[in-house]
Amino acid sequence: MLCTVAMFSCMDAMLKVLSGAYPAAQVTAMRGWASMPLVCLYIAWRGEFNLVFSARLRWRLHLLRAVFGIMTMVLFVVGLKTMGLAEAYTLSFVAPMVITLLAVPMLRERVFPRHWFAITAGLVGVVVALRPNHSGFLTVGALAVLAAAVTYATGSVLGRIISRTDPAVSLVFWSTASLAVGGSLLNCGYWRDVRPENLQVLLGVAVTGFLAQVAISEAFRHGQASAVAPFEYSALAWAIALDWLFWHAVPDLYTLTGAAIIIASGIYLIRRESPGRVPVVLPP
Repeated sequence: MLCTVAMFSCMDAMLKVLSGAYPAAQVTAMRGWASMPLVCLYIAWRGEFNLVFSARLRWRLHLLRAVFGIMTMVLFVVGLKTMGLAEAYTLSFVAPMVITLLAVPMLRERVFPRHWFAITAGLVGVVVALRPNHSGFLTVGALAVLAAAVTYATGSVLGRIISRTDPAVSLVFWSTASLAVGGSLLNCGYWRDVRPENLQVLLGVAVTGFLAQVAISEAFRHGQASAVAPFEYSALAWAIALDWLFWHAVPDLYTLTGAAIIIASGIYLIRRESPGRVPVVLPP
């Protein structure tokens, strides 16, 4: 899981670089197209293409999940244009709380009073991270990242429903393909030529994204989910380091305080979940 978080954090840093040169929808498409060759090679190596194109897949749910996946990536990239990684990650950490809320109507799961307490505490952390002195309250970037957390949580719950009947490899393939195709359609007519200096960045996005997918599968295959999932919050340490290294930015006290409250609430929710129901809360 620590390797997963490191890879995803590096990938998001490269997406932030791309967000300054290309529209958010194009960055989404580039993320998908860059990863597709490695994903296809991996599936071919495992001999599981028959599972990806099986007529028994729940295609409507895959399509609905794809829509939320595209929305998540576009919104997150919009947020990265104006926010540091640490700030964006802090707000995206509300995803476990949203998943818990959605589990009531969508999964028929019961939310106990202690869960509501953790959710309320997490929302307080969001308000703190948004800077109550109004200097950064409800900016476009912050709203985009919060919306991305909601769409990501919705997609995660749909993925949980799909995984009851469909193989995991189908979720990986179709989520990647949807980013490529959906981002391209959204950006139709606005495509910008990829600059030569960004080709290495795209290669890095492909490699880190692929390695992260493999690592997270291994993490949950070998470790109990309730023990493994909290390590996802190490993303904040990577975000702070990458912000400082590449953009010479350091999160302020509001961001760090809000992050501490949100992470504490998220870990509490994860620890209270049964091993088979722990959500994946990594940023897209």
